[in-house]
Amino acid sequence: MDRFDAMQAFARVVEAGSFTKAAETLHLSKTSVTQLVQQLEARLRVRLLNRTTRKVNVTADGAAYYEHVLRLLADMDDAETSLSGAAAAPRGRLRVDVPSPLARLILVPALPAFHARYPEIQLDLGVSDRIVDLIGEKVDCVVRGGELTDLSLVARRIGDLRLGACAAPGYLARAGTPTHPRELEDTHHRIVGYKGSRAGKVVPYAMQRDGEHIVVTGRYVVAVDDGNAYLAAGLAGLGVLWLPHYMSQSHLARGELLPLFEDWRFDPMPLHIAFPPNRHVSAKLRVFIDWIAELMAQHAPVGVRDA
Repeated sequence: MDRFDAMQAFARVVEAGSFTKAAETLHLSKTSVTQLVQQLEARLRVRLLNRTTRKVNVTADGAAYYEHVLRLLADMDDAETSLSGAAAAPRGRLRVDVPSPLARLILVPALPAFHARYPEIQLDLGVSDRIVDLIGEKVDCVVRGGELTDLSLVARRIGDLRLGACAAPGYLARAGTPTHPRELEDTHHRIVGYKGSRAGKVVPYAMQRDGEHIVVTGRYVVAVDDGNAYLAAGLAGLGVLWLPHYMSQSHLARGELLPLFEDWRFDPMPLHIAFPPNRHVSAKLRVFIDWIAELMAQHAPVGVRDA
């Protein structure tokens, strides 16, 4: 038994939840993958996986062993890429979770350039605005806007998103155009709510002008937990939006949204890339972090504010 092949097969089965899917990604037969895992279990004298006709689940011992295997495989990747001629070609699978609007408008369109630079890196991209359990879901890193609430994560600030308020012309025709943010607390005005935490609370927005600082919550017809749905609700005329510039600029240019409170200033939304402190920072993770920081410097550089 090749212990490296066996560990790799075991890790892939855990991640895929299936011997068949693991075999496909490893370009091996299902029988070969099954035999490798069985041989590994025999060597360790412990059951790593519970198998049923429909599902494969990792045991408690298997979960602990899997974390060790991940670090060993990452160390082996680093050892290989540190060799002369290989350092410029990190490779392997990278699991990343990013907000849906950022993926659609910035990250995915730029991925061909990333793939051209690092053709041996395979990205498994989770696209959502939900709170991700990095360790439990075996995610290498996440990109998130706003202040980080999980202080146990290692984080790097990669951008500052400029914010602005806007609304669809149809909404303003019905409700009127507010001239002061406090008017959004009136009974005839509505916002589109965005729920950005496990608690399900609608995110308030802080604004300032000439020494006046206010926080606006407002009333809503609909509240969502996804950025693309949030934008769609605003375009449908369901209320006032607070949007990062990269999400609103094309709609403002086409007149699908109209700007509000242009003499007010919004604090920029920090954008971070974060990973667990016990996650090995492999060569492929390092180059991804550097690449996305480079990408966001073009769209939302850190420290740049509206005048």
